[in-house]
Amino acid sequence: MTSFFKGTLILAVTAFFGETLEFLTNMVLTKELGEIGMGKYMAILPSVFLFVVIASLELPVSVSKYIAELQREYHRSTLQHAMRLATVTTSVLMLSAVIVFTFFPVFHGYHPMIRWLTLILIPVISFTSVARGYFMGIQQMRKIAFANFVRKFFQLLLLVVVYRFFDFDRETSILVALGTLIASEIVVFLYLMRAYVLYMRQMKNIPYKEMARKTVTKKLLGISLPTTGMRIFNSVINAIQPFLISYALMLGGVEEKTATAQFGMVAGVASTIGFFPAFIAHSLLVMLVPTVSEAYTRGEIGKLQGLLKHVIVITMLYGLAVSFVLYFYGGALTKLFGTSLLAYYYLQLMIPYFLFFYLAIPMQAFLIGMNLVKDAFYHSVWSTLISNLFIFWLGSNSHLQMAGVIIGMNIEAVLLAFLHYTTIYKKLHISFSKKQSSLSEMNWGNRRA
Repeated sequence: MTSFFKGTLILAVTAFFGETLEFLTNMVLTKELGEIGMGKYMAILPSVFLFVVIASLELPVSVSKYIAELQREYHRSTLQHAMRLATVTTSVLMLSAVIVFTFFPVFHGYHPMIRWLTLILIPVISFTSVARGYFMGIQQMRKIAFANFVRKFFQLLLLVVVYRFFDFDRETSILVALGTLIASEIVVFLYLMRAYVLYMRQMKNIPYKEMARKTVTKKLLGISLPTTGMRIFNSVINAIQPFLISYALMLGGVEEKTATAQFGMVAGVASTIGFFPAFIAHSLLVMLVPTVSEAYTRGEIGKLQGLLKHVIVITMLYGLAVSFVLYFYGGALTKLFGTSLLAYYYLQLMIPYFLFFYLAIPMQAFLIGMNLVKDAFYHSVWSTLISNLFIFWLGSNSHLQMAGVIIGMNIEAVLLAFLHYTTIYKKLHISFSKKQSSLSEMNWGNRRA
């Protein structure tokens, strides 16, 4: 438990500075692109991240979980098979992407170079994912934390330098923003792959045991496929959602440009501020996946119950404090972005959305660690579909408009956190009873012996 909190603290502290850099990055983008440009930038990001999700195949999660469950002598063989899987994934995706970009109008209305820049992300993300998953699995969180920080620092540095010395039209400015994001991912790739190669060389001095390629691939895909499916589903919905929201607002009587600007304030300003403290939730998630996996494999259900209580308490303590600050002092934060008072109003309405997502994120790690990835996927599907129905229905109401959209978003977060919690509670309660029974039988047998 001590190593868990130590690792979480390292990730959280580094992530705090990283989120501060991302906060500054979005400030730079908002001032450079304007509200409409920021709306277009935030609308295209989910589509770009869809390629990232597919390329990663959620290998950071599956590799970290599997490595945490295995003895050290099996690590080298497992990683070799994981790298082969990443190579196959990269080859298939690169070929598919070239065909799609050549024959279909992907990213229509944006600079034509964006599609080819996105192509670079596929090999970068795919191979980095294996290295990231390995360091998560052996709980080398300093490397993960430093990599995350470097990515955000390098992106901000590039943006400031480029926008300081050059002037661009809106279309090119969006291209530059995405280009700096991709460049920062390349820097992380170089750093993590160098560290990964050094660790692989050290493993040559460790006793080696071979794992069957079919076994490793099956284990990794058993986690990766449903988790990737969940991420792809969310990415597709996030890619569609900006257009759904704009269409709903126009039905509610909002002009197209105004709808785009309002979405930019919600996604680029209010969400940036509200999700700033989520670095704690993501730090917990990174630490929880290998920790929960190891404990669940060993049958340490009591440890998992205690861990769940600690996570909920930590989340509620910082979540309620953040909610108080956002409600009463969020206006000063939105002013930093140079937007209207509407952004502050949207921020206040979105407080339940942020709070319940702070809870849902670490709970997802419990589901993954306890082999309940499919449950997490179903929860995501149901909460998202129901939420989008409310977003469209309430957003198209002329009396609610964007306020109705935000109510629909709040419903998603509340429902997702509730579904995650009830599934975890049920699983731990049933397992705990069985564990207690088996422990009693073992103790009784020992006394008789």
